[in-house]
Amino acid sequence: MKIAQAAKQVELSAATLRYYESIGLIPPVKRDESGIRDYDEDDVNWIQFIKCMRSAGLSIEALIEYTALFIEGADHTIEPRKNILINERKRLTEKQREIDETIKRLNRKIEDYEDILKNEAKLKNRLKAEYISE
Repeated sequence: MKIAQAAKQVELSAATLRYYESIGLIPPVKRDESGIRDYDEDDVNWIQFIKCMRSAGLSIEALIEYTALFIEGADHTIEPRKNILINERKRLTEKQREIDETIKRLNRKIEDYEDILKNEAKLKNRLKAEYISE
């Protein structure tokens, strides 16, 4: 399939697909006799994988390294590929911990503001009641 069809299928622009190929995020795509990219199902599946991993927060650098090892394809690249994924998982787990901590802090701050607003309303009502009773 041509780049426009592949781009539509994976919901990325043709320019993004060209860029991904140029930086090594996706393996080189086969070309027809005119030099036009001819994407097959494996290419589309790889792009979907990369897109999924990027959405999950994996770094471009790690994915480029992973892709290079995948293209090399030898058995000796299995352990390094696995290690890339393990390292990215560690990085994302730490990031998730930081996000969880930030959410806890935000929740505490929101509760503080809610308490302030409740107390402010009570104070206004008490002052209003005192003013009316005078």
